[in-house]
Amino acid sequence: MTHSPVAVTIVTYNSEWYIRPCLESVLALDPAPEEIVVIDNLSSDGTRTVLREFSDWVKVVCNGANTGFAAGQNQAIALTRADWVLTLNPDVILPPDFLGRLLESGEVGEDMGTLCGKMLSLMPDMTLQTPPLLDSTGIYFTPQLRHFDRGWGEPDNGQYNQREEVFGASAAAALYRRRMIEAVQVEGNFFDPAFFAYREDADVAWRAQLLGWRCEYRPAAHGFHVRQVRPGKRGRNPKLVNMHSVKNRFLMRAKNITWPVWKQCWASTLARDATVVAGCLLHEHDSLPAFWHFVKAMPAALRQRREIMARQSDRAAQIVEWFQFPRPETPAAKRKNFPAAVVDPPAHRS
Repeated sequence: MTHSPVAVTIVTYNSEWYIRPCLESVLALDPAPEEIVVIDNLSSDGTRTVLREFSDWVKVVCNGANTGFAAGQNQAIALTRADWVLTLNPDVILPPDFLGRLLESGEVGEDMGTLCGKMLSLMPDMTLQTPPLLDSTGIYFTPQLRHFDRGWGEPDNGQYNQREEVFGASAAAALYRRRMIEAVQVEGNFFDPAFFAYREDADVAWRAQLLGWRCEYRPAAHGFHVRQVRPGKRGRNPKLVNMHSVKNRFLMRAKNITWPVWKQCWASTLARDATVVAGCLLHEHDSLPAFWHFVKAMPAALRQRREIMARQSDRAAQIVEWFQFPRPETPAAKRKNFPAAVVDPPAHRS
């Protein structure tokens, strides 16, 4: 069996329902990953029982506490050595050709730090929706400094079949270059452990852009994801996730925003901030601790900000183009400063 220069890292927390099919799909990848590491964050269901079934093929580390997705991924990445790291959610299933499709198409540019494919939505029972709906084709930001998955919830009609640059990738299935991981670390961390969970991938994408690393979307590689945290459905999300979502909105900005982005986006951003604060005060009271956690995290965030800003690349000034409409669903050929899109051949379309 041939192997790819890829390590797969997964963080589980009460993932009994999903982790078996996820790992079965990872073990069926061709070429196979060099390393597979799973960090379990003190699951209280049968997750660890399932993981023991895979102990001959997968390195499993059982934590004594729930350290969160961000810290768990950092822990898993530190246990690997491959040139590329594929972060996966346990509710993702990959076809056997996923890695081959993602890494094919010739050389990857030296400053291309992240690759992502086309993710399609699965129902909670892990069956494909009809018609197939998109889950993510990369992430983008709006002028309100909100970030979303491109195409989420849209029928897959080939509208995202262009190979192109995107702002960043969803960490549910993102392939990160080892050299980029090491280059963009701040205080020894790739994902910021203060985020715990949610928005940590957008934070990494923003930091990577500032430091001169790019992300490419390759639609020939497609996978499947059960999205358990849904935009616009906050009432159905775990309360802890909503709280971290509020905290991390402000924490991410404190670390990464530059003057050109603030100058362009301040009015719409402050309007959105007012909506978020009012929502917490009037309705989502369980998210109010987010503001205290944000205040506690600020000294470290400002220290990290100074390091990030001191290391900005020459391309950092162009980042403002990612925070304006039209949204980056527009093919790359129509956007300034990015290479023309490469249309995927029909045989690769899902």
